[in-house]
Amino acid sequence: IFPEQIDLSEVQRVLDLACGPGGWPLEVAYTYSDMEVVGIDISERMIAYANAQALIQQRTNVRFQVMNILQPLNFPDASFDLVNARLISGFMRQDAWPTFFAECLRVLRPGGTLRLTEVDVGLSNKLYFEKAMHMGIQAMHRAGLNFSPSGLHYGIVHMLPHLFRQAGLPPLGTMAHFLEFSFGTEAHESFYQDLALALPLFEPLVVKMGLATSEEWHELSQKGLAMMYEEDFCAAWMMLTVWGKKPL
Repeated sequence: IFPEQIDLSEVQRVLDLACGPGGWPLEVAYTYSDMEVVGIDISERMIAYANAQALIQQRTNVRFQVMNILQPLNFPDASFDLVNARLISGFMRQDAWPTFFAECLRVLRPGGTLRLTEVDVGLSNKLYFEKAMHMGIQAMHRAGLNFSPSGLHYGIVHMLPHLFRQAGLPPLGTMAHFLEFSFGTEAHESFYQDLALALPLFEPLVVKMGLATSEEWHELSQKGLAMMYEEDFCAAWMMLTVWGKKPL
């Protein structure tokens, strides 16, 4: 849950931003029963599912609320000891980051920890899989959703430490993760299932940005998915976690 060994001795209240179905907050609540954990997400369906899971698992120290993290958060100042967010760059425009950091710092107590994890995608040895990943990245680039000047890469991992410093929050540390999902690896099937769901969701953006028609995107993404089952398929994502403390 905290592989970078953050000091949790003074962490009592935790906020997870864009928590999705609530997996991480539920794990924190289970592992650290003395903590109060809050997860927020813009999706009512996600929050309903997360609250149902909390009820089934009898986790009384976790709750979930519908909230848009691109808007002012409905929490008082200095409400949390630790604020966490993972993989939010897919909906964060470049100009949204300073406001996001300011709001995170507002709800953090002095000395509290902000912890962000982001990913760089698309590393592969298969043509159509790489083309599909690259077209998705190009669509995000044209929509202002990454920091790559050319759209050649996802464009966030290398920016995270700079964004912390820019917000007046010098990073205390970084931890990188190499996630391989080549054919035959343990992670392969779960990555395939996730991408089979995710790639169709890119279609409206790809079409809107003028990169392909719906038919062209469907054909390309299906070819890319098919290549994942070739025996010599190799692929990996790189992830980076950065954390820092709000000044006292």
